[in-house]
Amino acid sequence: MSAILWTMEEVAARVKHFYEHGIRQEVEHGENIGQMIVIDAETGEYGIDRSGVETALKLKGKKPFARLFTMRIGYDVGVVFGGATMEQVTQ
Repeated sequence: MSAILWTMEEVAARVKHFYEHGIRQEVEHGENIGQMIVIDAETGEYGIDRSGVETALKLKGKKPFARLFTMRIGYDVGVVFGGATMEQVTQ
């Protein structure tokens, strides 16, 4: 299986869509605030853990070429992709 050739902007836009249209309502509560969420930009599959590392490894184990995006739940500034926040990438 080969990698999906998306730009950083396309990955961020897809993840933002998944997050805003379903994931946010499921995860932004209680103990999840401040945790890291890792989202597969192709499928919307996600996982949550303290640093995002465990989830990224798990998702990459299922799909080695997955395009993953990591963000901090409940904080806009926790999203960094190549030094840019999600808001900077998708504007």
